[in-house]
Amino acid sequence: MKRKPLLLFLLLLAGATAVAATPAKFKVLAFFNAGVEPDHVDFANDAVIYFKQLAAEKHFQFDTTTNWDNMNTAVLSRYQVVIWLNFFPTTPAQRAAFTNYMEHGGGWIGFHVAGYNDKYTQWPWFVNFLGGAVFINNNWPPLPARLHVDPTSHPVTKHLPADYLSPANEWYQWEPSPRLNKDVEVLVTLDTANYPLGKKNLLTYGDIPVVWTNKRYNMLYVNMGHGDKIFTDSLQNKMYEDAILWVGRKKK
Repeated sequence: MKRKPLLLFLLLLAGATAVAATPAKFKVLAFFNAGVEPDHVDFANDAVIYFKQLAAEKHFQFDTTTNWDNMNTAVLSRYQVVIWLNFFPTTPAQRAAFTNYMEHGGGWIGFHVAGYNDKYTQWPWFVNFLGGAVFINNNWPPLPARLHVDPTSHPVTKHLPADYLSPANEWYQWEPSPRLNKDVEVLVTLDTANYPLGKKNLLTYGDIPVVWTNKRYNMLYVNMGHGDKIFTDSLQNKMYEDAILWVGRKKK
């Protein structure tokens, strides 16, 4: 009889050790910039908190860095997923390392300004990577918007309804629409019923995808990412969870 408490203790200890030793399903490295637009910094800070908690729950490794020179082959080779929270590579070496990483099976999620590009960007590979989409306009100020989800059967959108109201964000318009690219699958779109959207800067027309993937790569672009309201909706947060688990599903 005296041995039972000791046996129970050993079993509990073994269970705790097993949980602690659970290997990470995949490893994520999130890049962000602490010296950019305050609303983009707010988003990055909220995103780090959200994904760190999610990593603990879903058993993946989540690391962060503000050093964009870590965008190199040696560092990237240790991770299955790279996230750009509020910035993007700016040097030829950083861009070359990322290109090589994605062309050889790496995973990527880019939020909001991470996808920004215009005639001054001079990175044609990245424009093609986004499906040919080039930024042309945005609403201002940030506002909530009705979004249309299609398909709701995709792993990233499987917990979303066909339509929902997204928290306040600065929504980007692209030309041409990435939907026109045969390799792109659009998952979430700004509902045209929102138009005109904005007060100072207006979105008034056109097809405006806000979440999509280029099926040639293990990637997802998410237009949400401006301000401190992005993680205030539990429904949309579930999409972020499904997104990282989907991109992380493939081992590099």
